[in-house]
Amino acid sequence: MSSSEQQLVDAEIATIAAAHADALAAGSTPGAEPRLDYPPYRATRLRHPNRPAVPTEFTPAERSRMRMRGFDPADADLTVGGEGEAIGERIIVTGRVLDTRGLPLPGRLVEVWQANAAGRYRHAADVHDAPLDPNFTGSGRCLTRPDGEFTFTTIKPGPYPWRNHENAWRPAHIHFSVLGWPGERLITQMYFPGDPLLDLDPIAQSVVDPAARQRLIARYDPEVGQPGRATGYRWDIVLGGPPGGLW
Repeated sequence: MSSSEQQLVDAEIATIAAAHADALAAGSTPGAEPRLDYPPYRATRLRHPNRPAVPTEFTPAERSRMRMRGFDPADADLTVGGEGEAIGERIIVTGRVLDTRGLPLPGRLVEVWQANAAGRYRHAADVHDAPLDPNFTGSGRCLTRPDGEFTFTTIKPGPYPWRNHENAWRPAHIHFSVLGWPGERLITQMYFPGDPLLDLDPIAQSVVDPAARQRLIARYDPEVGQPGRATGYRWDIVLGGPPGGLW
């Protein structure tokens, strides 16, 4: 039964979370990054890297070609892809890309992609039995402004089934990509507050540190929304590493 499969996943998640808590209590400082090999997320058995990353140095010519150009403001509105209104709860998602000192990182390319309100991606590989929305593009992009801010207008995505087990469903989420000047790239996911699927989702739970996992959840902010048109969420992205770089 699928319920038993979910119970097994839940038990594995709880065991790993307890080990993390024990390590913290013993004075260890385990990292806040997601676990690359995370057994409750079945596909990590085959997908996680087994060797250290190999640093790549870019030439000055390559770096110059990576300079970002301006985009059409419409690229940041995922609801203007057709002749009519996109279906679903219209939302505005805004935030800032910052370094670890809290300083803004302007000119970073931020890209998003997501499922529509019915939980289906606009992609040939998505064969979920849910309707496509011809008025919803499913992806967008913008450059961060001088204060590091980005803003997207979109539709709140729906949950969808995936193959972790027979009746596994992913919580609503938006994929984010941030591209830095030297060519480094961060890919992550933003979740929504109060989603009952979050505690059951091994992708979200692979970030075993509770505080770090909470930072993946956007905050509802009525000041971001538009009266009578869209609800609003705020979600900042903080990038570590050398000042001014992506990492």
